[in-house]
Parts: sequence; structure tokens; C-alpha cells
Amino acid sequence: MAAAGYTIQTEEVQDPSVISRKHHVPDALASCHTAIVDGYIIQGHVPIDAVDRLLAERPDIAGLAVPGMPIGSPGMEIPGVEAEPFDVIAFDAQGNQSVFASYP
Repeated sequence: MAAAGYTIQTEEVQDPSVISRKHHVPDALASCHTAIVDGYIIQGHVPIDAVDRLLAERPDIAGLAVPGMPIGSPGMEIPGVEAEPFDVIAFDAQGNQSVFASYP
């Protein structure tokens, strides 16, 4: 994210689920990585281009999530291993979910 021009502030917490609950992340989308980007919650290994699109379009959602740690998602690349297909899920504070983007 920093290489893409985002300012990063890191805060380690003992229980990441507290942050997820506070920001209405559905349990099935929760991850140990949470970012708050211009008021949106980014949960898990969400690609930067999905975050850029989110900020450009500014939909009425709480945030984006990539559940699990799919191989090939940002930070989960393995040399010589083909990327797994995965979806970026948009979610709102009421728990509604939809596919925001699909990779690869």
C-alpha cells in the first residue's frame, strides 16, 4: 500500500475480532488484517486496484474483504505456484454482501 502512495499507520492489537466487530465486518469475512482507508474497512488481502476503484466510485458500503488467504492475493504470492481465483466481497453495516471484483 505504501508503494502505491498510501500513507500507512500500523497498530497491532491483541484481538483483531474486536476491530472487525466494531466496523460491522461479517464473521465469514473477518481476517487478521484490517485497514481503514478514507472511512472504508479493508479486511484481508484486498488488491490495491480494488481499493483504488472503491475510493473512485465511493459506493454506499462499509468496506471490502477477501476471506481466507488465497494464494496469489496480495502478500500471498508463492513463486512457481499459480494464483487461485478469489473474489473481493463488498459488505455493508447490515451484513449484506456482493462480489465487488474477481481475480484472476
